[in-house]
Amino acid sequence: MPRSVNTVASRRRRKKILKQTKGFFGSRKNVYSAAINTLEKGLIYAYRDRRKKKGDFRSLWIQRINAATREYGMSYSEFMGKLRKKNIALSRKVLADLAMNHPKAFEAVLNEVKS
Repeated sequence: MPRSVNTVASRRRRKKILKQTKGFFGSRKNVYSAAINTLEKGLIYAYRDRRKKKGDFRSLWIQRINAATREYGMSYSEFMGKLRKKNIALSRKVLADLAMNHPKAFEAVLNEVKS
């Protein structure tokens, strides 16, 4: 009995991997064994960094708020502490946006906190 090999499925499986590695450098895009390893590692990084991105943005917002509050002679931690005491519920994302794009509004929030 002749050996049965499902070439159609095998080729489809390989093509799927190679299609995902399009644009990779060198043999990583067209050598199947190298492509599999690179793709798996890339997908692991993608999964990890989707979660890491949230922390990266939070730290960016904190840096922006800190820079803006220091212009008015206050530190970030002081500002956030006073915000909490005054029960002003603004997220860091919103505060950073105000600091960057609407300095007058941010100054109003800061003056409210100072008083």
